[in-house]
Amino acid sequence: MQNNNKRYENKKRGDRAEGRDRRTERRPLPPPAAAREENTVGNGAVIGRNAVRELLRSGRPVDKLLVQSGEREGALVPLVGEAIAKGIPVVETERRKLDLLAGSVPHQGIIALAAEKEYCTIEDILNIAAERGEKPLIVVADGIADPYNLGAVIRCAEGCGAHGLIIPKRHAAGLSPVVTKASAGAIEHLAVAKVVNIAAAVETLQKAGVWVYAAEAGGQDFRTVDLSAPTAIVLGSEGEGVSELVRKKSDGVVSIPLYGHVNSFNVSCAAAVLLCEAARQQRNGK
Repeated sequence: MQNNNKRYENKKRGDRAEGRDRRTERRPLPPPAAAREENTVGNGAVIGRNAVRELLRSGRPVDKLLVQSGEREGALVPLVGEAIAKGIPVVETERRKLDLLAGSVPHQGIIALAAEKEYCTIEDILNIAAERGEKPLIVVADGIADPYNLGAVIRCAEGCGAHGLIIPKRHAAGLSPVVTKASAGAIEHLAVAKVVNIAAAVETLQKAGVWVYAAEAGGQDFRTVDLSAPTAIVLGSEGEGVSELVRKKSDGVVSIPLYGHVNSFNVSCAAAVLLCEAARQQRNGK
C-alpha cells in the first residue's frame, strides 16, 4: 500500500509538472516591450536583399538604409552603392537592432526604412502659401530625433495653419509610421521637405523673403517680436537645441518666458506656443 501511495504521489507531481509544461507552451512569455511596439505600430521597414532592391528601383522615398556592421560585402555591395548614388544615408547597425526591426523575417543583413509619404521641396511649401493667398508660416526642425516629438510638432504645425515643415536628411527622425501615429493624421495635410543642410535651407527661405527665428533660451520674448511677416520658426533637437550655425544664420532668437522651476518646454509644447502666436499675428496683425 505504501508503494502504491508513493507511485500515486509521483504520478500527481509528474502530472503537475506536465501541466506546467503544457501551460508554458500555450502561453509563451511576451516579447520585450520595444519589439511589441514595433510589431504593433509598424516600423516602415523593408526587409531583406530582394525587397530592398525592388524598393530602390521603385523610386519610393527611403529615409535610410540599415546594414549590419561588417557586412558590406558580396550581394550587399551593389545595394549599398545604389543607395549612396541616390543620396540615401547608409548606417551600419548592430545585428541585434536589425533582428528587433525584422521580427521573424530574415533580414540578410539589410533593412531599408521607407518614408510614409512623398517629400516635397522648399519651393513647393512657398507655393502652397502663395496658392492660399497667405504669408508663409513654416517650421524648421533642426535635428528632432524622437519620432513622437516630431509627430506632435507636425500636429501643432498643421493645427496652426503652417504651410510646411522642413527636416534634415541625416541625424533626425524621418516620416516613419510612429511619426504618422503621433501626428494623429495631421501628416496627411502638411507638406514636408527633406533637405541635406538646414543652414542652407535657412538661407533659401531668407532669399524668398521669409524671416527666420530660432527658438532658444536667452532670446527676445516672443510676444514682443513681429511675427506678422512671412515667418519660419526653427526648433532644435531634444538635447542640443538649435545648432550654433543655424542660430547665427537666423534673423533672430525668440524665447518663451518660464516662471516655474523647469528651464525649458518639450519641443512640441514650444512649437504650439510660438506657432499660435505667429498665426494670430499673421491673421490679425501684431
